[in-house]
Amino acid sequence: MKLKLSPNWLLVFIPVTVVLERSEAAPPLIFFAAALAIIPIAALLVRATEQIAVRTGDAVGGLLNATFGNAPELIITIVALRAGLFDMVRASIVGAILANLLFGVGLAFFLCGLRFHSAEYNPASTRLYGSMMLIATFTLSVPSAFSRVAMTDETMLQERHINLLLSCLLLGAYVLYLVFMLKTHPDFFKSQGGDDQHHEGKLWSVPRAAASLLVASVLAAWMSEILVGAAEGTGEALGMSEVFIGIIFLAIVGGIAEIGSAIAMARKNKMDLALGIAMGSCIQIALFVAPLLVLISYIVSPQPLNLAFRPAELYGLFVAVLIGTIVAGDGRSNWYKGIQLLLVYAIMAVVFYFLPVAP
Repeated sequence: MKLKLSPNWLLVFIPVTVVLERSEAAPPLIFFAAALAIIPIAALLVRATEQIAVRTGDAVGGLLNATFGNAPELIITIVALRAGLFDMVRASIVGAILANLLFGVGLAFFLCGLRFHSAEYNPASTRLYGSMMLIATFTLSVPSAFSRVAMTDETMLQERHINLLLSCLLLGAYVLYLVFMLKTHPDFFKSQGGDDQHHEGKLWSVPRAAASLLVASVLAAWMSEILVGAAEGTGEALGMSEVFIGIIFLAIVGGIAEIGSAIAMARKNKMDLALGIAMGSCIQIALFVAPLLVLISYIVSPQPLNLAFRPAELYGLFVAVLIGTIVAGDGRSNWYKGIQLLLVYAIMAVVFYFLPVAP
């Protein structure tokens, strides 16, 4: 008999994580056990969302998929905000975009290319994602430039106002993006070969799907709090900075749901849907999650979060968006394009690992 591989096997790490935390085990053990526990929780979030999406249609379903797929990332960063780990929060925002755009899309291209010679998808929607990401990157660079050029004790209040106003502008841009996608131009996001999505497997009832969403959200919040609590000790034990942990580990753990969904769709040669999940998640992180965290920080954190990213983080974000847009912008994928994106991600991981702690 063969055992079927399933992320549900990783649910065993929930009690393991609790036992390790109660016994005050080494922080790296607690951190990686909690990270493994979040993977099946994120998978449950996405699956329950897909069950609801069957009844709401593709446009709303895609939005729900991206929203609940980013829920673990949002929960992790809110917990980190409450702990005052601002460097880790900013790094996880950048890391989530890098993970989806380079790691997620790269793996999707590579694994799809191993099964199919090439895949075609709608280049218009991909270029729209790219242009929105470039605009968001420019907007996120403004607080950083102000902080380094004009930051003094007298201008600290102005910096907070800039962060607050830019967050409102980004949220406004996200609302207009939703109007464009759901109301005025839903046809712009249709797949190259038409909309051929269909549900596979048994359909859940609405109460079961809603209950699964609720349980998964509670478990994600619980494991995220343990994960962030062990992050600092893990960094000290393994010689990793808060920036590296946030930009690599927390980003991949928080984004494992979208990345896994994008890869699954790519292996079925549904590249439009795969790119919609991965790149749509990047849009939501930049235009919704990042500014929302600024507003939430006024309530839960010791002081308001500012979006003054390090130069290396902004440079990596700009390069990732530029390369991702160029590689994916022609409407055709193959396995070597995946290698190109994965190579850029690996190079950035090496750079951020050796990046000095001081700004």
